[in-house]
Amino acid sequence: MKTKYILDEADMPTRWYNIIPDLPAPPPPPLHPGTGQPVGPDDLAPLFPQALIAQEVSGERYIDIPEEVLDVYRLWRPSPLYRAHRLEKALGTPARIYYKYEGVSPVGSHKPNTAVPQAFYNAAEGVQRLTTETGAGQWGSALAFACATFGLECEVWQVRASYDQKPYRKIMMETFGATVHPSPSEETESGRKILAADPGSTGSLGIAISEAVEKAAGDPEARYALGSVLNHVLMHQTIIGEEALKQFELAGDTPDVLVGCTGGGSNFGGLAFPFLREKLAGRMSPEIRAVEPAACPSLTRGRYAYDFGDTAGLTPLLKMHTLGHDFIPDPIHAGGLRYHGMAPLLSHIYELGLIDALAIGQQECFAAGIQFARTEGIIPAPEPTHALAACVREALRCKETGEEKAILTALCGHAHLDLPAYAAYLAGQMTDNELAEETLAEALATVPQTG
Repeated sequence: MKTKYILDEADMPTRWYNIIPDLPAPPPPPLHPGTGQPVGPDDLAPLFPQALIAQEVSGERYIDIPEEVLDVYRLWRPSPLYRAHRLEKALGTPARIYYKYEGVSPVGSHKPNTAVPQAFYNAAEGVQRLTTETGAGQWGSALAFACATFGLECEVWQVRASYDQKPYRKIMMETFGATVHPSPSEETESGRKILAADPGSTGSLGIAISEAVEKAAGDPEARYALGSVLNHVLMHQTIIGEEALKQFELAGDTPDVLVGCTGGGSNFGGLAFPFLREKLAGRMSPEIRAVEPAACPSLTRGRYAYDFGDTAGLTPLLKMHTLGHDFIPDPIHAGGLRYHGMAPLLSHIYELGLIDALAIGQQECFAAGIQFARTEGIIPAPEPTHALAACVREALRCKETGEEKAILTALCGHAHLDLPAYAAYLAGQMTDNELAEETLAEALATVPQTG
């Protein structure tokens, strides 16, 4: 009874996959907020190196991974694919549950898959420092690690709620050499404006993005790095799905259902896009399901429209599912999923009807996380507990119907630095924080009715 499917380093994919050429319609372009016209490379140059701008707009199906990046990837890649035999037994399901485990990276999540190439391309073009935002701290930790690897300075704005909830994330970032600020902060005009209006603000990813973008735009030696949302970020993560395809060949199996958690979309896109390519080509037909928190349900309850990616309105306008760039979600423990919008590319794919989505409250998610920990031995980060909760739902449906489906998910990180969240759940101090209709209506009132 095989448990792990492990690829040799020689079998690690050497190309990232760009799904855009395979879609039935191209995604809408980002727009300049002043002119309303599609943004060009010159508009993005103050924030990103030319290599990443080229990847953001590329029409190539595959992009070669630089050898310098592959060399760092080999510290943890290929990552293992597990068959969750013990969870299956506990659920009494005929379903076969697999999880692709990204918690084996140096910082314990999938985020270095894009942090490493972003730091590499910036260093190659002579950039001295990178600024960024982070929610739970996994992205900030990943970029701090990547900057240390390539000799860059790193400055991070961490959402205040997570900064307070997860102090060890801050310590990890500082250990790698990063400077970390709680967001909103007094370091930027954007942060000072928020604090003047609400001194007790718990922050949001949109606010933290504004602060990091503002700092990068004002420093000619700095650039900005984003951990999710943009096309090139999702593309870097597709090494997850490309490896998983090879591992399913080793298992002699094919997924019937693919499930991933979604905040900005990089973890989900990284697993799902290579499988969606195979589905579009008629080689397999999995149901592909995105799972988001009930407190921040941008895909399932947001509006598909052009909106800013940040709170202060410093970014281009992105066509995405959004709850409004002023929306500040409740401080749930899945800090990486507290983003007001969804990746434009993922939003477009959802609009095309190629994936479905659901929102789940955090109590059900943590219950699934506890069950997973007690059967599989890994304590999952709060973010992937959302996908695990959906996997449990699907496995129990199979128990009722007798269907022997193969279910695949990405366990995008462990919770070794998120244990206070589990303490809150075990002490009965956790609520679902489902977004109320009145709050949703207020948030959507700031979003344009049409695209």
